[in-house]
Amino acid sequence: MTFAPKTWQVGEVVTAAMLNTEIRDQLNSMFGAWTTYTPAFGSTGTAPAVGNGTLTGQYMKIGRTVILSITFTVGSTTTFGSGNLNFSLPVTGASASNGVALNASASRTGTQNFVMGAIPLTNNATTTATMWFASPSTTGDWDAWTTSTPWTLAAGDIVRVWGIYQSAT
Repeated sequence: MTFAPKTWQVGEVVTAAMLNTEIRDQLNSMFGAWTTYTPAFGSTGTAPAVGNGTLTGQYMKIGRTVILSITFTVGSTTTFGSGNLNFSLPVTGASASNGVALNASASRTGTQNFVMGAIPLTNNATTTATMWFASPSTTGDWDAWTTSTPWTLAAGDIVRVWGIYQSAT
């Protein structure tokens, strides 16, 4: 549900408007279109810039459950700054993430080459924090996403993030 439901009182007269708000509108919110948002592109060091790349996000919030999808396509003027890279979340995460992790992938343009990743969410997360990608060169190794990891991304390469987490409210 998108908001706290009404607490009904004994003897209260129920109106059509109340039913629409409490039942119809709640159900419609669960079956409606996802909400779009523009994630911020950040890092633990020098700020990166999307440049002429594209960064889009969308999410659906049902109660405290957030379903998330982010797509970042690198442009020819995209810069990666320094430090570990991240994206902002549309809704602040819960105070106890209980080991929730989002999924990630990075793919190269023009090839079938891609790597999978994972993003453990911290308590009260507002960003994806450290994004870990499987190393394309060392089996079993996972590396934090940086300007050169999992490889130096070039124009047309795509990073995707998706998953489900609990929101703070």
